[in-house]
Amino acid sequence: MNTLNDFSDKFHDACGLFGVYNHEDAAKLTYLGLFALQHRGQESAGISTSHKGELLFYKKNGLVTHIFIEEVLNTLPGNIAIGHTRYSTAGGSAFINAQPLVINYIRGKLAIAHNGHFINAKDLRNKLEQNGSIFQTISDSEVLLHLLACSKKENLINALLESLPLINGSYSLILMTPDKLIGIRDPFGFRPLSIGKLNNSYILASETCALNLVEAEHLRDVEPSEIVVIDKNGLNSLKFSTPKKHAQCIFEYIYFSRPDSNLFGQNVHNIRKKIGQQLALEHPADADVVISVPDSGISASLGFSEESGIPYDIGLMRNHYIGRTFISPLQIFRDFGVKIKLNPILNVLKGKRIVLVDDSIVRGTTSKKILSLLRNSGVASIHFRVSSPPIKYSCIYGIDTPERDKLLAAHRSMKEIKNYLNVDSLGYLSISGLLKSVGDDGNKFCTACFDGNYPTET
Repeated sequence: MNTLNDFSDKFHDACGLFGVYNHEDAAKLTYLGLFALQHRGQESAGISTSHKGELLFYKKNGLVTHIFIEEVLNTLPGNIAIGHTRYSTAGGSAFINAQPLVINYIRGKLAIAHNGHFINAKDLRNKLEQNGSIFQTISDSEVLLHLLACSKKENLINALLESLPLINGSYSLILMTPDKLIGIRDPFGFRPLSIGKLNNSYILASETCALNLVEAEHLRDVEPSEIVVIDKNGLNSLKFSTPKKHAQCIFEYIYFSRPDSNLFGQNVHNIRKKIGQQLALEHPADADVVISVPDSGISASLGFSEESGIPYDIGLMRNHYIGRTFISPLQIFRDFGVKIKLNPILNVLKGKRIVLVDDSIVRGTTSKKILSLLRNSGVASIHFRVSSPPIKYSCIYGIDTPERDKLLAAHRSMKEIKNYLNVDSLGYLSISGLLKSVGDDGNKFCTACFDGNYPTET
């Protein structure tokens, strides 16, 4: 049985995080935050709250709006809450791996929500199990809980200072105790995490679009290797590791994050426009119109149009009522494939020389279907422009990536890719052009999926 994910051949991020401290409607505020972060994961969602010394929680497979109806939210009182919306990378999509994970251990009650991937989780888990630990999930996030439980330190913060340096990989974390909200980023800063303020309440969120929705002020980002502790004493900060060369995920700018978010100090939409402008400089085209693959290619398409002087138009209409998790039992839907999700606007396309801008190509299966759709719409020629470099390596930091042999650009030349896609010309953005567009000074971003240079292995 097919899903529309078969026709959405993109990288998928692990999840979105949201946390609230000191708000009378913490669960409802968290619901709104998760709604804004739904694009970061659609498999499951959960909310945990602190109420009278207890940690309550509710989580389920599905979308945020389907899970957290009014009756459910009313069962989650409390003025502290954390929430999680998930796309599985480590552990699979089984419900038992849904987050937040909530435990009762020697220091009391604790809930955790995680975005990223512990690349040494298997080794750590084996050692813990040999020493008697019994795991309830196959999620890498549970490894940290066992490390904390095994620590002999007198309190949670000191246990974190001892345990976090043992973990290798990418992580933004939000933890909650009955009286604290804690935010953490790994020493490389792979995954984003922002701090907001709403009157007397503090908020932690994966993206600032969630802060905007609840009308919170964006104070700053949690720094790499920083632990932010929010409690009755306000916000306090400490570091658990010596500084490392930062390796923020550059795909947050290319695809993952919402255009209205400010990420790593810059607005995502503006960065994508700069990327499109650089793409036009590197790969100009003799064409009549620039169109995009909606929705993630729109900002880069606008930048390409502005720099090239070729007018932008809407050439493909997306059906927004078909969600990423849509599954159809009817053969007729599967037969129509990508046309269920995208439909060409013939008056814009017929007889035109078009530039099609997309953010990335992973396997190439969806791109090939879209390009065939455009050919059948009567275009005169197609100049395909990609606002990222060729993806040649799998990600190990929490991005759901195919095996390397399944990546279109891993072992093919540009000529072979062009022939496979059946386009009149093909142009990928260069790595140097991408770094120039995002303002990288050589010490900010991870580009391992393009060049194979994994930051944790250097």
